[in-house]
Amino acid sequence: MTGAYERELREVLSGTEKGVDKVTRSCSPKEKSRMSRVIERPFLVVRAAGSGMEGSGDLVAMRGDCSFPIEVKTTKDLKKYFSGRTKIQLEAMIREGERTGLMPLYAHRLKGSRGDSWRIFRVETRGLSGTLRRLESLIPPFPLTRNGTPFMDWEQGMPLNEFLAMMCSPEGRVEPSFDAVQARAKHVMVKEKQMEPSSSDILAELQRRRTTTLTQFTDRV
Repeated sequence: MTGAYERELREVLSGTEKGVDKVTRSCSPKEKSRMSRVIERPFLVVRAAGSGMEGSGDLVAMRGDCSFPIEVKTTKDLKKYFSGRTKIQLEAMIREGERTGLMPLYAHRLKGSRGDSWRIFRVETRGLSGTLRRLESLIPPFPLTRNGTPFMDWEQGMPLNEFLAMMCSPEGRVEPSFDAVQARAKHVMVKEKQMEPSSSDILAELQRRRTTTLTQFTDRV
């Protein structure tokens, strides 16, 4: 079944009218308009699955100004956590992205949803330059759990129509949409909230300081 969704995304990124029409049937006029921009500025998309090379993703989208290895994931649930095989895949994507200077992406397809059912996430890597460096601040990375582990949350990803509107602007340059900037700001706020200490953490820290103070006072006496 995953193969069918890979083909769906490949047809859209390749800019075929049939593929774009199919994926936008339940989309709003605004989403359809944005998604259709890829018809004018398509990617060359090849399937990388089965190549035996870890970190290559399922698809590779290439164009003159940038290229992305893309891992495709489909779920019925909004959230997906990495473990076992999927954790190894993510680690390989990070490793290969940093080795080659590319920005790996994850495309998360939510089953049974209407409208734009795809969300895009950036795998955080070091050493980006050029267009990819400019995109780094616009495409949201994975959110983090309380202990700092990346996971997928469909609601925190960038809608595919916004990604394509940004990448396929009529002027031929990367142009962040208002929604893209807004989504990035939302992600930063969520990340900061996740980093805020819980009430139990605050109480534990106060207790630690109280104990330290009492110990110092006793030593002086």
